[in-house]
Amino acid sequence: MKITYKGDYALKALLDLAIHYEKGVSTINDIAKRIDAPVKFLEQVLLDLKKGGFVESKRGNVGGYQLAQHPNQIVLGDVVRYIDGPIEPIACVGKGYSNCADLDCCVFKGVWEKVAQSTSDIIDHITFGDLATRVNVKNEIFAYSI
Repeated sequence: MKITYKGDYALKALLDLAIHYEKGVSTINDIAKRIDAPVKFLEQVLLDLKKGGFVESKRGNVGGYQLAQHPNQIVLGDVVRYIDGPIEPIACVGKGYSNCADLDCCVFKGVWEKVAQSTSDIIDHITFGDLATRVNVKNEIFAYSI
């Protein structure tokens, strides 16, 4: 699995929208500023996230972007796969692969299957609600003063 720049910005944008979920829509400029992303590139990322059903947009003076569903319903693995493709470290681990003569006797295939399963076990059990909670807890720790 490799996370591209596009994937990284997509994840950061969704996390930002999850953190600000209760506040409603956020403008693209506000999101870009908070996640330190180029606005033009973020526009493309948000359009892809909209096509994928992860965000929705509202037009007008009070327009912007917001999550299409509650942060607890958006799973990290779904976004990673949508933006950056399969998580398997090598093609032969994917379903339906048959382009290798050594597929049935390859000693590495079992290793790569375990890597893919372990990765899936992690990213398929984390929601953006979980991640937003982690950020909020860390911010509370840093905001503590005597």
